[in-house]
Amino acid sequence: MSDSPIWHPFTQHGLGEPIPRVVRGDGAALWTDDGRRIVDAISSWWVTTHGHNHPRIAAAIASQAQTLDQIIFAGWTHEPAETLAAGLRAILPEALTRVFFSDSGSTSVEVALKMALGYWRNRGEDRHRILVLEHGYHGDTIGAMSVGARGVFNRAYAPLLFDVGTIPFPVEGREQASYDALDAACRAGAAAFIVEPLVLGAGGMMMYPPAVLAEMAAICRMHGVLFIADEVMTGWGRTGTLTACEQAGVVPDILCLSKGLTGGAIPLAVTMASEAIYQAHHGPDRATMFFHSSSYTANPVACAAANANLAIWREEPVVERIALLAQRQAERLARLARHPRVTAARRIGTIAALDLGGAEGYLSPIVPHLTARFRDAGVLLRPLGNTLYVMPPYCIGADDLDLVYAVLEAACDDA
Repeated sequence: MSDSPIWHPFTQHGLGEPIPRVVRGDGAALWTDDGRRIVDAISSWWVTTHGHNHPRIAAAIASQAQTLDQIIFAGWTHEPAETLAAGLRAILPEALTRVFFSDSGSTSVEVALKMALGYWRNRGEDRHRILVLEHGYHGDTIGAMSVGARGVFNRAYAPLLFDVGTIPFPVEGREQASYDALDAACRAGAAAFIVEPLVLGAGGMMMYPPAVLAEMAAICRMHGVLFIADEVMTGWGRTGTLTACEQAGVVPDILCLSKGLTGGAIPLAVTMASEAIYQAHHGPDRATMFFHSSSYTANPVACAAANANLAIWREEPVVERIALLAQRQAERLARLARHPRVTAARRIGTIAALDLGGAEGYLSPIVPHLTARFRDAGVLLRPLGNTLYVMPPYCIGADDLDLVYAVLEAACDDA
């Protein structure tokens, strides 16, 4: 039995792998209790945008915690939430008029699905079929798993999951097959189509161009099918723009945001919806209100952190930092792409990915060896099967990025 009672996520404790204890973070680095400096090359599961312990975000959290730490949000409100909602309205598409708070990416997706189904039910229309994109991943709660790819992530929980319509991933050169399948499914009266715009994260950093996203959104619009954009990972500059949808000129009916919403410092999520979706739940009948909440909806401390994040976006050269990191990623990935064991090197914005050897899936036996190698070399990287990716905080320096790619190249040499 392990000395610790902690059961870690996505961790097979039976392998006996060491679990480092992290004691401090600053910028793009973490420090362990034995004094080692670790470069965080994946933004601690894609959340840390501006760097660990950003002083403005930390100060906002500390200040708010001394003023108002928590208040029920059902029928009550507070200034941090009001300020945040107004700030989001100011920088996101005008058509997304309503902001619903939750506390994680998975729950923001659950909220989106419930909003979509509630919209059609309250309108008196029998539309409940949810369409999904092949290889997608939207979280680990029941609804989020239901709209994600079926496989090792959720095989044990299959009896709990609801049926969905799956649209083939738009492989380059075969996009028409995806369009045709989506068109047919929409014609059959689907309720909504949920996608990860431009990049399928946990599915293996699979990428597709903005024109494809635009066409899929247009097909949904033509048939009146709600378009849900899960930008939990792709939002907040990861693809080079504030949202990935921006590159395609797409305004979704429902938008899910989390991770970088607070700069990655504290859990918070929002689901933004069009006025039509809000109005379908609005009226004198209490039975049509939106039935969703958690105890910590719009937690004031989390909202304060998000407001500090928005201030950083407004007042600091975040876009320039993203562009510089994207350029550095492109240069280093281009060199590594020439390695004989590397295939499918790809990049969008600050996300760089490559495949090492064949397609062996998430449980590839190479993963524990790679993870240990990266850890021992002072770099936090977490392969998705044989897919290796780099998604660091925007503040990472050139020297640290060089270290990350040197470690990746060495791993490719020894694969």
